Amino acid sequence: MTLPKSLWLVGAGNMGGAMLRGWIAAGLSPAAVTVVDPGAPTVPEGVNLIPAPAGQAPEVIVLAVKPQMLDAVAPTLAGVRPALLLSILAGVEEAALETRITAESVVRAMPNLPVAIGKGVTALHAAKSTDQARAIAEALVLPLGKVEWIGDEAMFDAVTALSGCGPGFVFRFIDALAAAGASLGLPADQAARLALATVEGSAAMAAGAGESPATLADRVASPGGSTREGLNVLDRGDALQALMKATLAASRQRNAELAAAARN
Repeated sequence: MTLPKSLWLVGAGNMGGAMLRGWIAAGLSPAAVTVVDPGAPTVPEGVNLIPAPAGQAPEVIVLAVKPQMLDAVAPTLAGVRPALLLSILAGVEEAALETRITAESVVRAMPNLPVAIGKGVTALHAAKSTDQARAIAEALVLPLGKVEWIGDEAMFDAVTALSGCGPGFVFRFIDALAAAGASLGLPADQAARLALATVEGSAAMAAGAGESPATLADRVASPGGSTREGLNVLDRGDALQALMKATLAASRQRNAELAAAARN
């Protein structure tokens, strides 16, 4: 699969900028990219930066602004018809995009922040796009990490809550693990290093294991041991499961609210 010959990145904030760095590292020519962003973000050398859309329509437009900015940005793209519109706007459905921006094909994408280091996961959905557009979309996100195609757009809010928002929840867990270590008397900086290295190593081990994380947890926890005592706290009344379900449900609900606003 080949990367596009011309691409506009509309919005180069945290996620858009992370994707851009990943594309350049994967071999996309900086000269092929135009960043459209009035905020004048820092972009890789050779990338064109303009405050508003101008010039000939590109092969691909990647829409990476905040969902609430869609109606402000869409009119600036009037008359521009790319082969592919790739949108990472949380909660904004394909139909809502099609009513505002003209493109031969529309693909929704939900990347997460680790795409910045090539360790992300990006969910893709396209109901009516061409095979070529799907191939281009996949070629753009493959260098950024894992790719998952979602067949039912109704599931996109759940995907966003799980993998799109998930890094924020993991970061919070790392911080809480470190704080708990510090509460036992460890120096705060040492507790932070230990927590981070523990999560990093455990995630790598889980990714390479043939067993489920639940099985790995039970293997670590010998009967009557210290790990088992700690797991008993997390498992009591399904406390951790309930907390994560409530966390993801809140994120999914917010995505649904964004979708409803975009429909109107």
